[in-house]
Amino acid sequence: MSQHFNYRHLYYFWVVAKEGGMSRAAVRLDMAVQTVSAQVRELERSLGVQLLRPEGRGVTLTEAGQRAMQQADVIFEAGEALPGLLREPDGAEPAVRLSLGISDTLPKLVVRHLVQPVLATPGLRLLCHEQRFDDLLGNLAVHKLDLVLADRPAPPHAGLKVFNHAMGSSELAWYGTAELAVRAKKRFPQGLADVPMLLPAANAAVRPHIDRWLTQHGIAARVAGEFEDSALLKIFAAGGMGVFPAPSLVHQQLLAQYGVRHIGALDGVLEHFYGISTERRVVHPLVRRMVEPAGA
Repeated sequence: MSQHFNYRHLYYFWVVAKEGGMSRAAVRLDMAVQTVSAQVRELERSLGVQLLRPEGRGVTLTEAGQRAMQQADVIFEAGEALPGLLREPDGAEPAVRLSLGISDTLPKLVVRHLVQPVLATPGLRLLCHEQRFDDLLGNLAVHKLDLVLADRPAPPHAGLKVFNHAMGSSELAWYGTAELAVRAKKRFPQGLADVPMLLPAANAAVRPHIDRWLTQHGIAARVAGEFEDSALLKIFAAGGMGVFPAPSLVHQQLLAQYGVRHIGALDGVLEHFYGISTERRVVHPLVRRMVEPAGA
């Protein structure tokens, strides 16, 4: 490493990467944009590599920038945690930060299931950010998130270096209030045509498979509502607005939390769950604990 390497310059680079642009970083640092930009350019000169490149109104990390960012995360996140660690009472566990991005189409009960392996971690500080899938990938790429949980893998993208970790799947089943379940079960699955339905929005990865299943069974769906937020869908379903499909993986939680009844399975329709990270081999210990049971 060059003898002119400066940790202050590295810190400015880290903030720029975290904020996704020079302007936002300048606001956070309370400095002029030109000053921040000059400090980052000085870091690039001292290292002999380009770390950032313009993208739209912001910046994105080069391959070298991603490697630098991984090291900067270790250095500065540890530094930011130090004051709180020193203030902890003797014997208390230090806070362990885990920042998750949650795709808005992923069922919330499934999210709880996927995060379960780390919930008992002493001192856990869980930060959950729910956004649209593309926005989450952008925030992941600039290291604002440790892991993205989604119902689909990240597609190949020249500007994003991310890796998909399969975290399981579940067959879907139909659920509804007691009254609707009785009506739908009479001639299942054709009996579903006699009751209103609540379905995930068109942008949910599993929606085309549900539509195909209905068509294959000759069911003319009476769609009473479509929802991007799966928890909101279930609230309306619990009030009797319609029957709905949900992962069998969380069957017991559905019955207990929403008071609904099981109607029948969508044979052959699976919903898949993915963790998406910036690393092929995950370093963050909590992320590793979440993805490794699935064979990642």
